[in-house]
Amino acid sequence: MQVRIKWLEQRAFQAETGSGHSLTMDGPPEHGGRNLAARPMEMVLVGLGGCSAFDVVEILEKSRQKVKDCQIGIDAERADDIPAVFTKIHMHFIIGGDELNEKHVKRAVELSAEKYCSVAKMLRPNVEITYDYEMG
Repeated sequence: MQVRIKWLEQRAFQAETGSGHSLTMDGPPEHGGRNLAARPMEMVLVGLGGCSAFDVVEILEKSRQKVKDCQIGIDAERADDIPAVFTKIHMHFIIGGDELNEKHVKRAVELSAEKYCSVAKMLRPNVEITYDYEMG
């Protein structure tokens, strides 16, 4: 897997992924950015949420659940000192579908958060990650 980062101007950077996609990142004005795109640390949370959502939907589909919606709200706290790493992350899953079995939903969320999500696994040694879910 490869990614290339190219500086555009001020604190804006263009990322190009090995799979052929690109995205822009920028910083806040107080750090020389123009607030034109997501911050790099927000992208870490995007990766965590995307990885977890992917897992949950796949697990539910393999369990023959008729999942129709999967959303994750993520709240994170960062250290006050530099480097301002994440110290706590909470993920709130909202899973919707037809006749979902709560046992399967609970299991899918737990498996993703504790076992399968690669991003969570990388963060977990240094970050307290909690989660909950609701069926909506």
